[in-house]
Amino acid sequence: MHPRAATFAERAREAHGFEPDVEEFPEGTKTAEDAADAVGCDVAQIASSLAFDIDGSLVVCVTSGANRVAEPALGAVFDASAEDVEMADPERIRETLGWSIGGVPPFCHDRGVPVVIDETLLEFDTVWAAAGTPTAVFPIDPDRLRRYADADPAAVAD
Repeated sequence: MHPRAATFAERAREAHGFEPDVEEFPEGTKTAEDAADAVGCDVAQIASSLAFDIDGSLVVCVTSGANRVAEPALGAVFDASAEDVEMADPERIRETLGWSIGGVPPFCHDRGVPVVIDETLLEFDTVWAAAGTPTAVFPIDPDRLRRYADADPAAVAD
């Protein structure tokens, strides 16, 4: 297992008593479509953790791979305008969350930040999320993901 995926698995065990079933794909799971093809699920079951800067604060939005985050909707969750919402800088993501773009898991971040979860993910029995690298994913019940991430469900999809 890749060292970053192993770090994620160890953190999940320590923080939540959760043993993620990490699967690695050398060809990568960089896009939601790639991940869905690799694991054999619907693209809507991919839980993509995207980091945004909202009026100077870092926020993680766990969204369905079938959806695009609507900046006005995400901003509204934090009483901010759409103009105050932008994708976070990759270096800031790495420094704050401890993970690089494409491998950001929905929980087990270096520092606590607000997390919201696309309410459409809660419709599934299982979703798949990044496990610390762009080539590693793990399955999880979306309600468990919500609890572990301390995420608030929200209508954030375009």
